[in-house]
Amino acid sequence: MEINFSPEDNTLLANLCGSLDENLKQIEDALDVSIARRGGHFRLSGSKQHMQLAVQMLQNFYERAKNPISLEDIQLGLVEIGKLAPEAVASAAMPVLMTRRHDLHGRTPRQVEYLQKIQEFDINFGIGPAGTGKTYLAVASAVDAITRDRVKRIVLVRPAVEAGERLGFLPGDLAQKVDPYLRPLYDALYDLMGFDAVSKMFERGAIEVAPLAYMRGRTLNQSFIILDEAQNTTPEQMKMFLTRIGFGTKAVITGDVTQIDLARGQKSGLIEAQKILNDVRGIAFTQFLSEDVVRHPLVQKIINAYERYDQSKSE
Repeated sequence: MEINFSPEDNTLLANLCGSLDENLKQIEDALDVSIARRGGHFRLSGSKQHMQLAVQMLQNFYERAKNPISLEDIQLGLVEIGKLAPEAVASAAMPVLMTRRHDLHGRTPRQVEYLQKIQEFDINFGIGPAGTGKTYLAVASAVDAITRDRVKRIVLVRPAVEAGERLGFLPGDLAQKVDPYLRPLYDALYDLMGFDAVSKMFERGAIEVAPLAYMRGRTLNQSFIILDEAQNTTPEQMKMFLTRIGFGTKAVITGDVTQIDLARGQKSGLIEAQKILNDVRGIAFTQFLSEDVVRHPLVQKIINAYERYDQSKSE
């Protein structure tokens, strides 16, 4: 398969291909195709479907090549291509979130569905492998809610499994004790709001962090609560957490049931919640798959390889 860009524009071609053709190499590795180029003439080899996707990628990015195309742009494009078809976007109202990331949106149909459900339902579960955006989009939805004054505070919760929920021996105040466990949530907040804005919200109590063990006995009103790494909750902890939710509160529970760090033989509260609450009206579940991974294209291949290995062991 061949594609020509004419009249040739060396600046556009250089921006498209990247330094030492690194952008082309990303497309080759992700789609299992080979790309040979001479000037504006590209020759592709590989499966017909993958070549068509590669051509689509090259055409899309050539139209945007007035400015340099980064590796991150290519990687995100590889995630989006073929997954968020124009008809799917047209038929679904794309949620608009108020964060400092003006380009933030769902990049796969399930991500769009997830954002829609968070806006519609008070309790949402986002379950799937790492890199699918389930935690980041939950934080983005929380930032949107507090920016629009729909909630008064954001509460970040995570089970401290590695420390057995016994945090007293760690130095510092409560926030410092749980800081290592909540770092991914902090990173998302800083990216979506900026360091200064997040620091000010912490100072006035608009953002709160809490280990799961400290949630017992509380009722949280007018809050947006995120329980991350929920696969590492016990059934008792999950029930306790879900019954903390008060009036005007939204809760998003995220986790990956393939990465459970509980003691051998201990049931996961997230797995049990799926079975018990799946048909409860007002609670929504979004099940992410490897194709929803929005990270380096190799991450998706790694997840698929592990899934095939696990399937082969069970046969």
